[in-house]
Amino acid sequence: MGILKDNQLDIMLYICGICTALTILAFISKALTKRRRVALFLMEFSSLCLLLSDRLAYIYRGNTSTTGYVMVRVSNYLVYALSLFVIYTFNMVLKEFVVRVNENDKINSTVLRMVDSLLITGEAFILISQFTGMYYTFDESNRYQRGELFMLCYIFPLLSLILQQVVVQRERKKISKIMIWPLTLFTIVPLLATIAQIFFYGLSLTNISIVGIAMLLYIFSLIDLNDKISKANENEIRILKEEQELLASMFEETASALASAIDAKDEYTHGHSRRVARYSWMIAKMAGLELTECRKIYYAALLHDVGKIGIPDDIINKAGKLTKEEYEVVKLHTTIGSQILSSINSSPYLSLGAKYHHEWYDGSGYPEGLKGEEIPVMSRIIAVADAYDTMTSKRSYRDPLPEARVREEIINGLGSQFDPVFGKVMLDIMTEEADNLFLNDNNVFKPLKKAQ
Repeated sequence: MGILKDNQLDIMLYICGICTALTILAFISKALTKRRRVALFLMEFSSLCLLLSDRLAYIYRGNTSTTGYVMVRVSNYLVYALSLFVIYTFNMVLKEFVVRVNENDKINSTVLRMVDSLLITGEAFILISQFTGMYYTFDESNRYQRGELFMLCYIFPLLSLILQQVVVQRERKKISKIMIWPLTLFTIVPLLATIAQIFFYGLSLTNISIVGIAMLLYIFSLIDLNDKISKANENEIRILKEEQELLASMFEETASALASAIDAKDEYTHGHSRRVARYSWMIAKMAGLELTECRKIYYAALLHDVGKIGIPDDIINKAGKLTKEEYEVVKLHTTIGSQILSSINSSPYLSLGAKYHHEWYDGSGYPEGLKGEEIPVMSRIIAVADAYDTMTSKRSYRDPLPEARVREEIINGLGSQFDPVFGKVMLDIMTEEADNLFLNDNNVFKPLKKAQ
């Protein structure tokens, strides 16, 4: 204790520096709620003033000058008054951490109001003691001396700290694990320090302990806030991810439903759009395209024939070959499809698959006669997949072509009808996936789930 007594002025000065920094941080902090920021600011500022006053009381003790006379009395009064006010600010903090957690608990509210009343009464007694000397007096050499009723000054802070501890323990399960320790220590440590100070005259154990725990409380409040912000961010990211997954699922279901409605117009092309989408996905994936592009190509392929909605049913379901005029009407489905899908502003790529999947690599396709690299990549891929499914599906005028004949047609079309790169990829797929390509219409392909 001798070492502490000899160095306590330096310790106070050091703690004052920390309190000054925390006071500034509490004042400028915008992350804390207004009430909590005000409570913590007042706690740190009053703690700073408390230690400064206590330090000045020791410095001017025994100074018989006019300045010494004034400083000793003012500083000692502030020490008594501010020690209660720091506990009062802690009560404000408790109301934020405890009462707001369980606003319907009237017991906590009542106890904390009792603490307020005790502290206000204690402040009144301190003021009275200035005129009666019941707490302390000063001798001829201007030195502080304990009064006859000195022990009475401990009743108000001790009772307040005990009641505050009762509230903390009642709500310990509802308070965050980070905050339970400083809230508990704020009431226990000053209690122990106050008891010790009764026996160790000349030491400011109570004030130093109160200020130290006040600093700890502020630091832990920031840690608690950071933890809550991190959890809030994680929760927000999780919600956004779930919303994105839901939107993706809704988009896929809507596109699939629309594709089914399109295929339903032709009794011979049931499942055509889904199969073309599946083949397009496989071509894009094996060609080394990024996952994002593969997904876009899948959905563009799923809706590539959406324009057939605008083609008369008697032409689509005609048993024999189409006349030249009827074929010109069918060719309009690319333009119609592009116009329909172009209204989906969030997915502008969809209209490309619908509009250009009948363009030929040599420029002899429709609707615009694009050639080679002028044709969008996804349209070149869909063109191969569409042709493959058309050849391997039953039509009103023919049965599915044998695999060997399909392979021959694709080989002959490389560089003319088909992009040579994607055409060769389709041939590789036919070789490697021979058992899986010729699947019935009940096959369900989920590229988004497979890609995860």
